[in-house]
Amino acid sequence: MQYEIKHLGKFKFVEEGEGEPLVLLHGLFGALSNFKDLVEHFKRTHKVVIPMLPLFDLSLLDTTVSGLAKHVQKFIEAKGFRKVHLLGNSLGGHVGLVYTLKHQDLVKTITLTGSSGLFENGMGETYPKRGDYDFIRKKTELTFYDPTVATKELVDEVYGIVNNRLKALKIIALAKSAIRHNLGEELQDIKLPTCLIWGKNDTITPPMVAEEFKKLIPNSELHWIDKCGHAPMMEVPGEFNAILEEFLNKHKG
Repeated sequence: MQYEIKHLGKFKFVEEGEGEPLVLLHGLFGALSNFKDLVEHFKRTHKVVIPMLPLFDLSLLDTTVSGLAKHVQKFIEAKGFRKVHLLGNSLGGHVGLVYTLKHQDLVKTITLTGSSGLFENGMGETYPKRGDYDFIRKKTELTFYDPTVATKELVDEVYGIVNNRLKALKIIALAKSAIRHNLGEELQDIKLPTCLIWGKNDTITPPMVAEEFKKLIPNSELHWIDKCGHAPMMEVPGEFNAILEEFLNKHKG
């Protein structure tokens, strides 16, 4: 399924369906295909919007979690949205939290899946030697419980990013920013209904991270998905969408 990429000023985004806005924030290697099943399911009931985060377009100084959160703020302002349902995977969850902490009046609910913000195992000390395709394939497979979810197309995309020197630098800058920008002290201030949907087999933001989010965010609920890694909306879309639908139905209107 190919989605039309729309433009509004400097913003690029996908928008499908009608209803309350459901804004999806992707992670560091967040292809639009990551959200394909989610978009198809929820465009029947919501206006599903994916702003393309400028991971590689900001100056190196602004290539931070806060820089991306500012981009989301300006995008939501430009669209004139009020009371959005915000959903973020991995770095996208972290960006969503930073945005929400400053704009709780504009957010209705927040859903986090494999979110950074407390702790994550990134590419770590073994950041890929450029040109090592096999290494990139294995790292990409680690995102999932079932390594076959890491299709050749997905591996090629990650490989293309890390083999572009400037993009690789920006990925490292964002990963370091995510580690530095720990939200442990601030999460108690989030009063919105929060849904945590976590893969039990997530090795990047392990289960203990989900439990910590649950403990720190007052109005939160935690749902586990078994045999599932860091991107539940890709790996087990049926189960993920059912949990999310039930949560959103409780908070609509």
